[in-house]
Amino acid sequence: MDLLRHLRFFVAVAEEGHFGHAADRLGMTQPPLSQGVQRLEARLGVTLLTRGSRGVRLTTAGAELLPRARALLDGADQFEDEARRQRENRGAVRVGVIPALSDWQVAAITAAVRAAAPDPTARTVITSTAATVELVDAVTAGRLDCAAVHHPALVGALAAGPVLKIPRWLLVPTDHPAARRKQSIRALRGLACATAPRSHGTAAFDLLADTLRSKGLDPDFLPAAGDRDAVTAVAAGRAFALTTDSSLAVPGVVSLSAGEDLALRVRLIWQEPASPEDVRTAFETALRRQR
Repeated sequence: MDLLRHLRFFVAVAEEGHFGHAADRLGMTQPPLSQGVQRLEARLGVTLLTRGSRGVRLTTAGAELLPRARALLDGADQFEDEARRQRENRGAVRVGVIPALSDWQVAAITAAVRAAAPDPTARTVITSTAATVELVDAVTAGRLDCAAVHHPALVGALAAGPVLKIPRWLLVPTDHPAARRKQSIRALRGLACATAPRSHGTAAFDLLADTLRSKGLDPDFLPAAGDRDAVTAVAAGRAFALTTDSSLAVPGVVSLSAGEDLALRVRLIWQEPASPEDVRTAFETALRRQR
């Protein structure tokens, strides 16, 4: 007996409340559908449905088992989806990046890694964007070959490359006094700082907060996972933000040099035995590139 198939019969009938409608939904005729539900009931030793002139109703056992049947079917679908993903991604290089990197930088990384991929016939690169803590977990679990994460960050037993400093620019509302002429960071008082939440990388967040305080600024923080959220907050006049996109130009926002102290610090992490060295070298070289 195909348990999953017969569970689909049961769920369809329970949701449609009618054998004929369920048969139409499943693309089959009514007799084998009814027989399939009866076989399922016989195997389980319980009656799941009561049949009447007004349609079909769940028994007490059927009502209790329906959520479990749905969960089993959902799990089977997820299993097949993951197997298909594994099949399609066989031989692919899987890399991760933090949202703080610009679209241009992510594209440069992906192109460089693709050119250096060990399988010249496929050269498939799957690039994922996630918070530092998630990327560390993914590399540790083997779901990613390597990833660029914030520094400092807890990376456990993973291997890590040198710390790279990527220039950043301050994004300020156009109608704020700090946007009209070069001023110190203190001129941003009254604005929140739109940046990735502390949960995305505790140590890196604390370093940014400490750096701002050392410059005489102790702002509130608005969660902004990436440039889109940050730019929206800046354009609304609520916050300033930092970006690695040197050419970012949008209405309501002025871009100013942030200085070396506020540069984005990143490093490449991987698990030993390592992903191919050529891939890691290409990744780090792309990280260092400027537009």
